[in-house]
Amino acid sequence: MANIGIYVELKEDKLKKSNKEAISLAKRSEKDVYVIIFTNNLDQHLDELKGIKNIIQIKDQDLTYQPDYYSDTIANIIKDYNLNDFIGICSAQGKDLFPRIAAKIDASLVNDCIEIDFKNNSITKPVFAGRLLAKYRVENEFKMYTIRPNVFPVQAFGSEENPEIITKELNKKELKTKIVDIIKSDLKKIDLTEADIIVSGGRGMKEKENFKILEDIAQLLNAGVGASRAAVDAGFATSDMQVGQTGKVVNPKLYIACGVPGAIQHFAGMKTSKVIVAINKDSEAPIFKKADYGIVGDLFKIVPLLKKELENILE
Repeated sequence: MANIGIYVELKEDKLKKSNKEAISLAKRSEKDVYVIIFTNNLDQHLDELKGIKNIIQIKDQDLTYQPDYYSDTIANIIKDYNLNDFIGICSAQGKDLFPRIAAKIDASLVNDCIEIDFKNNSITKPVFAGRLLAKYRVENEFKMYTIRPNVFPVQAFGSEENPEIITKELNKKELKTKIVDIIKSDLKKIDLTEADIIVSGGRGMKEKENFKILEDIAQLLNAGVGASRAAVDAGFATSDMQVGQTGKVVNPKLYIACGVPGAIQHFAGMKTSKVIVAINKDSEAPIFKKADYGIVGDLFKIVPLLKKELENILE
């Protein structure tokens, strides 16, 4: 019998928010769902995995992400448990890991899905920098998908039943690629791909220090801080903040663009935002054609006023 599997991605041993979207999507398929999670501390995640009957826990003394170890382990589990459909998040790790697994099991892989119909094996995803939506039909025995965060609705599937927990060891073979070190930022940044609100700056921010005014608003709103490619190239922001075709694709409920003219490359990364607010002194800036709300004016005057209003509302 064909089953459906989910790779649960952890960040610093915490479940990423988009895992709940993947779980909700899988549960609607009416197939038996198997969750694969790499952790030595499963108990702390069980509340968030309520409603899942089959949990495959991978344990090891060192669970640092190593692509060869992870892909070998998951590939074997997919075959052993007939996980003909397999879902993960379209994150940096997902885009690295899933092609490796697909190559090992000769699976079809579709990245950045915004709609999946398991009964008809039909998948929809954006193409050509988001200008078009393409619909695919997949006929392979093994089908793999990564989903775009903040697209699929989350449903509660609580259950009083205790899940069946299957414990396995990390499959360690010779490493062809080894991650030697992971350098973490000193700043506690919100993952832009999962953020509900993003405040973003462009070349109009003029210098790196001016991003502080965006960070202040972001802190009030519990938002992520993004940047255009021009701002990153100018050294105003770090590459992990870049939103766009060559940066991160985001899908927040609210996107506030400050001093961002709205180049096609940038728009490709944030066009699916639910509400777009643009602040720019150039009334002819392309961003205004895409924005739901636009403010023409100097961002260095408008953003501080916006901060004051937000403080009054939140008080």
